[in-house]
Parts: sequence; C-alpha cells; structure tokens
Amino acid sequence: MKKKIAIIGGGSSALALAAALDEHKFDMTIYERQAALGRKFLVAGDGGFNLTHSEDMEHFITRYTSESPNLTKSLRAFTNIDTRTWFTSIGIDTYIGSSKRVFPIKGIKPIQVLNAILTVLKNKNVHVKTFHTWQGWTVENDLLMSHKDQKVVVKADIVIFSLGGASWSKTGSDGQWTRFFEEKNILIVPFRASNCAYRVVWSDIFLSQAEGKSLKNIALSCDDKRQKGEVVITRFGLEGGAIYALSPAIRQQLKAQRIAIVHLDLKPVLSELEIKTKFLQKGRQSIANILRDQLHLSDAAIALLKSQLSKIEFTNPEILAANIKTLPLSITATAPIDDAISTVGGIVYDELDDYFQFKKLPNHYAIGEMLDWDAPTGGYLLQACFSMGHYLADKLNTKYP
Repeated sequence: MKKKIAIIGGGSSALALAAALDEHKFDMTIYERQAALGRKFLVAGDGGFNLTHSEDMEHFITRYTSESPNLTKSLRAFTNIDTRTWFTSIGIDTYIGSSKRVFPIKGIKPIQVLNAILTVLKNKNVHVKTFHTWQGWTVENDLLMSHKDQKVVVKADIVIFSLGGASWSKTGSDGQWTRFFEEKNILIVPFRASNCAYRVVWSDIFLSQAEGKSLKNIALSCDDKRQKGEVVITRFGLEGGAIYALSPAIRQQLKAQRIAIVHLDLKPVLSELEIKTKFLQKGRQSIANILRDQLHLSDAAIALLKSQLSKIEFTNPEILAANIKTLPLSITATAPIDDAISTVGGIVYDELDDYFQFKKLPNHYAIGEMLDWDAPTGGYLLQACFSMGHYLADKLNTKYP
C-alpha cells in the first residue's frame, strides 16, 4: 500500500520534492495557502530568472552560511549540473550567462518553467489543494488546516513542511508558522532580512543627481568579504547583487554596533597608485575630465564622490585616489523584512536528523527557506531548495520498498 505524504507549502523545495518522489510508492498531496503553487518562484523571476549558478561546486558550497552538514550533503547530492540536466529533461533548456548564472534559454518565461514542473506533478498524480492554511496539530498529532473558514483534519504517514521564510508575504511566505513549532519545543531562530536594500543617508542634492542610477563594475567590501558587481542608488540607500552578497557581514556589524561600514571600490581594475598617477599627470585637464574620460566613471559615481568628500579632499589627488578605491559608506539599517528577497533564521538544524526529519517529531520533515541558512542571490537560493527537495526524495524513495 502506498504511503500517504502531505507536503505543506507549494514553493520551490516542495515542487522539487514532489517531482522527485516515486509516485508508485507514495500518494502525494500538496497543501498550499494561496490560489496556486509557486507564487514566490514566479516573483523571483521578475528580476531575471536565474535558476542556479555555474561555478564549480567547491566554490559554490562556500556561498552558504549554515551550521548544518545536511545542506552541504544536499548540494553535493544534487548539484547545479544536476539541476540543468533535470530542467532539460522536462523541456526547459538553459544557458550560462556572462555572469555565470544559469537561465532558461531566451524566450522561455518563468510561468513556462513553473508549468513544466507542474506538468511533471500532474503526470505523477500529485494532488494539489489550494487555499489550505496549516494551523498546527490536533491532540492526536494530525495536521489541522483551515480551508474557506472551515477546519480540516489531515492524516498522513509522512509530513513534509516547505513553508518558506518570512519575506514577500504576498506570496504566502510570512513566517507565521513558527509558533506552532515553538509549541512543540522546537528551537527557532528569529527571522532577519537578507539579500535586501540597506539604508544609507544621502543628501537631497545627491539624490537629485543619482537616484535610481546604477554603479556598475564596482566592488564592495565589508570586513574580509569583497564582492564585485553593481548596486543601485535608491532614496532608501543601496540595493543590488554586490551588496546583497555582503548581507551576513553587514548584519553582524549592525547587530554589534548598530552601524555597518562598507567600502566602495569604484575602479577595481586599477590600483590606487595608477589612479593617483593619472591625477598627477593631468596637465591642464580638470579632475572631472580625468574621472570621466580616463577613469570612465559614471556621472552617478562622480556625484557620489562629491557628496562624500569636501572640496579640498576632492581636489587632492592622493585623497581622491584613496576614496575612489575605498570610499567608506555608513549603513544604518536593513530594509523591512517583508521587502527582502530572502531571510535568514528559522528552524535550528540541531532539531533535525541527517535527512531533515525532526528529532522530536517522527515522520515529520522540513526543507527549504524555513531552515536557518543564508546565501546570496544569483541562483544559490533556488539551488539549495532544489537540492534539499531531491535529497529528501531520494532518501524516502530508498527507505520505503
């Protein structure tokens, strides 16, 4: 007889799990609180739908902040190469972009990717029940659901939670599920924003010149972490891939001293000495012309330097060169957690065994962003969800005859 599996939540890890489970062994039902599966999966595609990253796995794994060997085991068991192979097998070919991120081939939209996965689930006879919100357990440890103002009790042999973190609540990921686990004495780390905008106090003059503009081909550093890429100047502060990657270091500084200092390198390809030499050999050229014509700094970058330096500092070749390479910027806060691309925090890994099963709740598992791990954008977030889903599916497929 088939084992009955209840999958709570319809995000990326749940989709990967259901797609990899053996339908001959399991009767699977996904319970989703929204009107459809994969809402956050689709929202993630709005800014460029990178499914994973193509770097080698030894470097790939270092992108994750986690105290659990389970995540590393998952990533090694189902790699970025496996992800590309899997997508190809369901009709979604991919390519590696100039950033080494992996995308669906041009012309394929996020909804087409989601529909390809849903077709796999349909062919496996996976049941989907929408507008079902998990509300904890009954006294008999059955699942308690609410559905259109009615209470529904769900009995299952195996329960797998894939409830997401605490950002983008419009997609159903609001972190409200934590209280039910705390009632079971399961340790939860409070959620915090990650991969989010960071507050920098700009002058009104600077914002009038640079708001909404990008600083491209730059590098940012915080403590011993350095990231090349680009950022966008906003009224709130800074956002973009380069600063998202520094989230763990920035959070640590904010927690310790309520302010974080990042250093901006506006010209990573040149040394400070090379830049200073250009100023000293400027002849009749103005500093502004050298910045624009020889260093190829954008108007936004030049405006930023002027906003952060005094007139005397801006016209001093040594001081200006030093700040082009290491311009300090003060960060005072993260964006609201609901605006973050992802969150860090959630279920502590010590609560789980080697295959994400709760030690205190036999036959109950948890995967995805509801666990306490962190990673930058660029395909790493989705890859971890895909890997955990496949890793657990392989375990269950093997465990049950």
